[in-house]
Amino acid sequence: MSSLPLACYTVLDLTLARAGPTAVRLLADWGANVIRIEPPPTSSTGDVTGGRHGPDSQNLHRNKRGITINLKSDEGRDLFMTLAKKADVIVENFRMEVKFRLGVDYESVRKVNPSIIYASISGFGQDGPYSKRPGVDQVIQGTSGLMSITGEPGQGPMRVGIAISDTSAGMFLGQGILLALLHREKTGEGQWVHTSLLESMLCKLDFQGARYTMGREIASQEGNNHPTNSPMGVFDTSDGKVNLAASTNKMFRAFCEKMQVPEWAEDERFKNPRDRVKHRHELWSKMNAITVKETTAEFVLKMNEVGCPCGPIYNIGEAFEDEQVKFLKMELPVSHATLGEFNLVRSPINMSAFAAAESFDRPGPELGEHNEEVLKEMGLTADEINMLREKHAI
Repeated sequence: MSSLPLACYTVLDLTLARAGPTAVRLLADWGANVIRIEPPPTSSTGDVTGGRHGPDSQNLHRNKRGITINLKSDEGRDLFMTLAKKADVIVENFRMEVKFRLGVDYESVRKVNPSIIYASISGFGQDGPYSKRPGVDQVIQGTSGLMSITGEPGQGPMRVGIAISDTSAGMFLGQGILLALLHREKTGEGQWVHTSLLESMLCKLDFQGARYTMGREIASQEGNNHPTNSPMGVFDTSDGKVNLAASTNKMFRAFCEKMQVPEWAEDERFKNPRDRVKHRHELWSKMNAITVKETTAEFVLKMNEVGCPCGPIYNIGEAFEDEQVKFLKMELPVSHATLGEFNLVRSPINMSAFAAAESFDRPGPELGEHNEEVLKEMGLTADEINMLREKHAI
């Protein structure tokens, strides 16, 4: 870990749930000294990711060390500020009034460490009419418009099958932290970096959002069809289904020739992209009558041979067992004192200057597992640590 690009940075992780930990995971996976700070066991604070030995928590909090601090006590707040003086980054996802009430907001931290990068995630933004609302992924999926374009036409809104706004916000905040660190390298200045689930999801709408901002066009549900290109969607095979993209003139002609229906490429209904979208349902029916006679494996091979992107539709187990995924080594092992060895999902970032990791450095920490180790590194004596324990500050 010491050779990785973020090894020189210390990160204090105050996050719960998923969005904040996703941002911190980026830093932890690339070598940052991440210290996860949780309330002591007397606190009733819980986490939506379930038990710390479960796959969700372990996948979010690997490569971190864990300590406990009672931020509601004066001694705990003082201890946090002692750590903050020596930290490079603090990441939190408290609601605005909570961090001010605890006295760990950006302005308070900046007084003891002007160069700190203070990073925040909220549901709706740090200010504005909704800033005090609690925000969770599914609520943001609805508020951002995402659910209105997901699912089959006429069947009502549908959530995406992963916590897309949580993980998007986490990734964007991670990028913001890295940008702030680059800025600090040039200027020595710290700053407050923040995003929200709502901002991140609206950005993640991408071209669907731009269709509205440019032309006030409101996208609708298209099911498995691409909203603006055709043919691009799901087709039946003799033993399942496939995704096929043949929407450009070149790809559509290649499909027609490979499947021995070259006349379709000259059909006035299908000769250009606009007409193929207009007549997409007729085209899908004609194509599906051909694809359903092919096995998935045969058809995927045929289409990729002629430059038409095509692939199977897996369940999650099949995806991880696919030969390309196995080659990419997306599962990495980690060793846990109680759970033994198990696999988690690695970072998707590959860098030529750094050898691919063979395992994770450490599993998600137990509650307060590294209290003494971390606090001694920060300069506290055994007597001082014992006093903090006696006062229930840790």
